[in-house]
Amino acid sequence: MLTSLLRTFILFIIIVIALRIMGKRQIGQLQPAELVVTILLSEMAATPMQDNDIPMLNTVIAILVLVSLEIIMSLISLKSIKMRTLIQGNSVMLINNGKVDQKQMKRLRYTLDDLLEGLRQKDVFDINDVQYAIAETDGTLSVLLKPEKRAVTARDINIKTEDTGIKLVAVSDGRVLRENKSNLCVDKGMLDGVLAKLKTDVKDIYLLTVDMKGNADIIRKEKTDE
Repeated sequence: MLTSLLRTFILFIIIVIALRIMGKRQIGQLQPAELVVTILLSEMAATPMQDNDIPMLNTVIAILVLVSLEIIMSLISLKSIKMRTLIQGNSVMLINNGKVDQKQMKRLRYTLDDLLEGLRQKDVFDINDVQYAIAETDGTLSVLLKPEKRAVTARDINIKTEDTGIKLVAVSDGRVLRENKSNLCVDKGMLDGVLAKLKTDVKDIYLLTVDMKGNADIIRKEKTDE
């Protein structure tokens, strides 16, 4: 029993490290080759977890070889357009200038239900509002609305806007975050000034976000009845 637990723990750590090395893509964003590698890694790890007779070293070597191959393919894809096309494929335009390309739909075995579902996921509920729709290599759908259906921007009406930077989480569930996960940090002096202006204790804050100009948004903790 102890052996199985130890093997499972070791393999779990190895797989997590392997996936971190390969990158941060989510499952829905994996390219075909990356998805194959991910499935093979899970299969490789599952078998030795269940069978203690399988040497751990063999499994670890196989995982390292597989991860190495994926990294090598990624590096080659960066240098070679032909290799990138071979491994990842090309994006395909399904709606071109407002017209559904039925030939491309058939070639990709993309049904109308698939297309309409992809549009709804982009908050588009009328196919007639779409100027272009592109099926990306990772399976997602990119959508550009017709000009009259697009949201008006500040540039369209000649309004100058101020860049306030990215809103960073400064306080999360009563804890001050000195460094944000995006590797950007909130200036300590600015944070102290914001907290003083809000006249509240850090432990009473559920979420506090601050931009580079010191503008803050706060969600206070709900008081629970004891």
